Amino acid sequence: MPSPGEQLSTIVIGAGQAGLSAAHHLRRKGLVPFQDFVVLDANDGPGGAWRHRWDSLTFDRVHGLHSLPGMDLTPSDPTEPASAVVTRYYGDYESAFALPVIRPFKVKTVTGSLANGFTVTSTQGRVLNAASIINATGTWDKPYWPYYPGARDFTGTQLHTRDFVAPEQFLDKRVLVVGGGTSAAQFLLQLASLGIDTLWSTRRPPLWREAPQNKAWGIEVEANVNSRTHSGLVPTSVVSVTGLPLTDFYQDGIDSGVLVSRGGIKSLADHAVTFTDGTTENIDVILWATGFRASLDHLAPLGLREAGGGIFMAEDSVSVSKVPGLFMVGYGASASTIGATRAGRAAAAAAGKLLTRLPEGAGVHG
Repeated sequence: MPSPGEQLSTIVIGAGQAGLSAAHHLRRKGLVPFQDFVVLDANDGPGGAWRHRWDSLTFDRVHGLHSLPGMDLTPSDPTEPASAVVTRYYGDYESAFALPVIRPFKVKTVTGSLANGFTVTSTQGRVLNAASIINATGTWDKPYWPYYPGARDFTGTQLHTRDFVAPEQFLDKRVLVVGGGTSAAQFLLQLASLGIDTLWSTRRPPLWREAPQNKAWGIEVEANVNSRTHSGLVPTSVVSVTGLPLTDFYQDGIDSGVLVSRGGIKSLADHAVTFTDGTTENIDVILWATGFRASLDHLAPLGLREAGGGIFMAEDSVSVSKVPGLFMVGYGASASTIGATRAGRAAAAAAGKLLTRLPEGAGVHG
């Protein structure tokens, strides 16, 4: 832990894919021109958001999990929980590159500016100072719950993806899974495998795509998502652009009728859901697999948001236009693991370049 009042060059907030990537490049390339940097993690141990994933999400069911720079994610037992695989991998990575991770350190606020320096305060009152900030807090702490008329009248159980433990918790229940991403599809197939009665609701028809896709396609996807953040608009989800991978696993689910959407929701009532086609079904449990939003409450004092709720990102997709010295990774297109890895490298390079240009004394507290 840095000494009280010590001035760091960079503080990386978050020790997930993007944060560790940024830290690796800061360390490897010597991009911090004075003193040092730290990585702050709110968790008790390594793994980022992956350490919280449910055990039934096994390694062979994870899509698009990419290696961190400098150390490959070696093949593992496909039936091992992905949470265990990634937690072990991230821990080994931190040790191999001697990354200065401080945990648990949950950030409450970030204040300041490039000219006067940034101050990071934890929920326990600990304070750190830095000339620049790389924010890599991801989305896990901000589950998105959509609103529908009658939501408060529904007397069954409602829970979000992050509350899911195991499919056995839904035995003898009729479950509606809401959401158009891979998590929703995986939940449905897990539940159906135990004989649980399921229904699927998506606002739009599920967009299935053939896999694999070429590299140019991936670049195009990122460009589509980045076009919004470069305009200060709220980013759309990556899956809304990529669609769902049509693997044999999912094709079997489609053929069996499990992965067939009933369409959007119109309203909720006591143990019942009415769909946009006018039909009503009795439901015991609603599992909201409706995604997450960027976890950025701690950055509120910096006044980043535009009128529409988005954040203007510079053309490099990691620099925040309104707040020089603040870099964001895991936001927009870099919310995917491959995007997060690239964004971490870009943020480290941008922070290092900016710091070398600071006049003497700039960004230093006191």
